[in-house]
Amino acid sequence: MIVIYHRNNKVTEIVVDKVNFTSFNTKESIAAILLDLGFKYPEKIIFWCHEEFKKYLNITDYNQYFHHHKMMLSYNPSPFNFLSDNIGYVEQSLFIKVNKKVRYPTWQMSSTVGVIHASALLIKIIKPNKNFDLFLNSFAKLAMPNGLFCYSEPKLFTKIIDINTPKASRTILYKFVKQHYKFVWLFLLFFNELIFDKKLSFWPFFSALFYKRKRNVKVDFSSIKVNSTFKLVKNYTIDVLIPTLGRKEHLYNVLLDLSKQTLLPQKVIIVEQNGVAGSSSELDYLEDFWPFKIDHTFIHQLGACNARNIALSRVTSNWVFFADDDIRFENNLLSKSLDYINKLGVYSLTMSCLQKGEVENTKVPFQWGGFGTNASLVNSNYLRKCSFKPEHEFGYGEDSDFGMQLRNKGCDVVYLPYVKMTHLKAPVGGFRFKFSPLWQNEVIQPKPSPTVLAYNLKHLTQAQLKGYKTLLFIKFYKKQSIKNPIQYLRSFNNRWGVSMKWATKLLQDEV
Repeated sequence: MIVIYHRNNKVTEIVVDKVNFTSFNTKESIAAILLDLGFKYPEKIIFWCHEEFKKYLNITDYNQYFHHHKMMLSYNPSPFNFLSDNIGYVEQSLFIKVNKKVRYPTWQMSSTVGVIHASALLIKIIKPNKNFDLFLNSFAKLAMPNGLFCYSEPKLFTKIIDINTPKASRTILYKFVKQHYKFVWLFLLFFNELIFDKKLSFWPFFSALFYKRKRNVKVDFSSIKVNSTFKLVKNYTIDVLIPTLGRKEHLYNVLLDLSKQTLLPQKVIIVEQNGVAGSSSELDYLEDFWPFKIDHTFIHQLGACNARNIALSRVTSNWVFFADDDIRFENNLLSKSLDYINKLGVYSLTMSCLQKGEVENTKVPFQWGGFGTNASLVNSNYLRKCSFKPEHEFGYGEDSDFGMQLRNKGCDVVYLPYVKMTHLKAPVGGFRFKFSPLWQNEVIQPKPSPTVLAYNLKHLTQAQLKGYKTLLFIKFYKKQSIKNPIQYLRSFNNRWGVSMKWATKLLQDEV
């Protein structure tokens, strides 16, 4: 193990296996020394920590949170990250609003404290930078989509402390955007700051405009073997959760696939919906012999969110497979998925579930922004107090919202391209009735959908929400009939206001 202590952007002390290391150039940047140590000691775990917080560094049980080599962790105790909240003007992903109370996926790293394995540093991504925070953020931003697991990890410190940490200038923010995003985002950042913050960032914009160090590096971490020391699956049992509506034949095929599993589920929980009063179940084959228990509930209330919540209330196993009633898969789906869960040391993953003819372009497991209600395996401990929210019923975002609930409990969702299913997209699927939203009688129709805005209000920062509004304004302009810009702006704001009203009502359970 190596620990690098630093202050004022300079290394002050290096400890290698509890012995002080003195042969380093004090004039070199922290990033340069970090990379050099990675080259000299390719099998070592390397920590960095600001000298002031040396007494809080938790390295006694690091293998409980840094349990395989394809990871990069850091922690910023400050409420603010290095890049200002205005990074939300150009990125609407879940990696911006970091929950610092739990282990949370993000590329936003900090110089305060962190850890990485030397083998990850040997994958040449970027050159060292004098600003260590900028180097770390840039490194993780490029590495995370390519399979390096990056987290904000409070366990790096033995106790939570409240401190002020370095913050990027607006010039650095603009240069970061120029390096890591498409060119147009530079203009959108400038425009959003002008409109919403009343800031004229002319010099940061101008300096970034001619900044040539573009970073769109494609890196490969496949040389780093992953085998987590933190084994999660012991005496495992699996419940399968399936909401269904009018897909008798397809559901039967799903049960057949489950019955052939090399690792059989303990129970299959089926919630069958039929909105016709007085109707009865059509699933007569449930009385047949199956090699697992079938827990069947028949209801007249329609809605996938409600059905899944009923199913969640009946879970008794320590793992849950969220499935659909029109999928097909091979007999090793569950066993193979649990093998990868053990290998990666994660509590939730979503498998590849494509339609026939679609091609899986993803080559490595990575931290993604969604959650597959038709193809996910989740540890039951994290499902407590999680539910599919009524504000998304018959709308959009219930799966993404559920994924966010998991992440805010410290359960990351990893996308696994190696385990594949086929999604038939059976034509009898869907809501099967004409849903009439409560806002259908509004003279001014909401834009965006209130269910979408409800998700954004819960999970985006204020800057992200404003950035989303700007993007929607631009994209929707060519799709609507009002071409006068002033009239369109007035109309757009009115429709946004109606959406905000109904989204707020949905979140307050007033509808």
